[in-house]
Amino acid sequence: MAERCFFVFFKWMEKRYTETHQKIDWKRMEEDIMAKQHAPFRYDYVGSFLRPEKLKEARKALEEGKITAAELKAVEDEAIRDLVKKQKEAGYHVITDGEFRRSTWHLDFMWGFEGVAHKKTEQGIAFQGEDAMLDDTWLTGKIRVGTHPFVEHFRFVKDLEDEHTVAKQTIPAPAQFFAQMLIPGNLEQTRKVYKTDEELMEDIAEGYRKVIRDLYDAGCRNLQLDDCTWGLLVAEGFAGSREEIQESAEKFVKVNNLAIQNQPEDLVITTHVCRGNYHSAYFSSGAYDPIAKPLFGEEQVDAFYLEYDDERSGSFAPLAEVTGEKKVVLGLITTKSPVLEEKEEVKKRIYEATKYIPLDRLYLSPQCGFASCEIGNKLTEEEQWAKLALVKEIAEEVWG
Repeated sequence: MAERCFFVFFKWMEKRYTETHQKIDWKRMEEDIMAKQHAPFRYDYVGSFLRPEKLKEARKALEEGKITAAELKAVEDEAIRDLVKKQKEAGYHVITDGEFRRSTWHLDFMWGFEGVAHKKTEQGIAFQGEDAMLDDTWLTGKIRVGTHPFVEHFRFVKDLEDEHTVAKQTIPAPAQFFAQMLIPGNLEQTRKVYKTDEELMEDIAEGYRKVIRDLYDAGCRNLQLDDCTWGLLVAEGFAGSREEIQESAEKFVKVNNLAIQNQPEDLVITTHVCRGNYHSAYFSSGAYDPIAKPLFGEEQVDAFYLEYDDERSGSFAPLAEVTGEKKVVLGLITTKSPVLEEKEEVKKRIYEATKYIPLDRLYLSPQCGFASCEIGNKLTEEEQWAKLALVKEIAEEVWG
């Protein structure tokens, strides 16, 4: 770890001197090294938090025309400042905006691109026991992006960093964008714009590279790609053949890698994989085994945040396919229920995972966010923070 830290230090200093001959920005260098050295953190979280009631009321008031967008933003700003304060007080080294400016974890990001339209759905997506009422989102033209609103959202959180914290930006994985445009209800319209999957992947990747560059220029050094496409491929009862699963997996890996290729060395890029998270309901069940080789072996990320909170995710055996020095954040604490896990049982599972990944490359977090969509999961804010306190307590006992 120390050797890696010094490598980043001197490479950054050399680049800064030889390319610009400007005075070394020591503060920025310190921030960059901290991000590379510590993300993911030994105790971590995915990103979304339960929305405060005041924020929900403000968003509803905007829809009803009772307040302006500027007034909503003021409420969002206040809620995010309060959230980050609580994140710091809880002892966490990563800060996020809780996704408080979004209605969903993924679709709002897509709406920031040209060529993408959306409207309120009339028929939800079938989750376990509940329909997820997510906006219909489809293509109207070629995918392009100017200044994405998420960049300004990140700047707000970046300004709240201190010497102990690093701001994380979460966005849906490129594969999620790709899959959204190929669902049965969208495929016909997508083919009017893109004749082949390859053309679609190229434009998605190009758009992502632009957004990632802009986020980096805004100071982002900790980027997380949230990806539920893998949960679809491993779903029990999935109608696809083994060959079809393999073909889809190859495309998901390809578009993700295209989007993150040639990124700056000091930008940590991770991915979070789960099987759906809407109002404490899930979309699918299935072990990682069928997609372990392409996901864990070929996707060029620094770390995986993996759902492992119950039997739906299967065993840890697929972790044997994780290549190189990639890290694994075990999502052993559920956000779907307020019931606190037994500490010793969680520790037992961490040590079980060491059969496949060394302990020094393992980390701990909840399996997903607390509010992947605005509706949030079925627990209180107090219960949410109790979950995070448990994560921290267990991590400190395991890793010191």
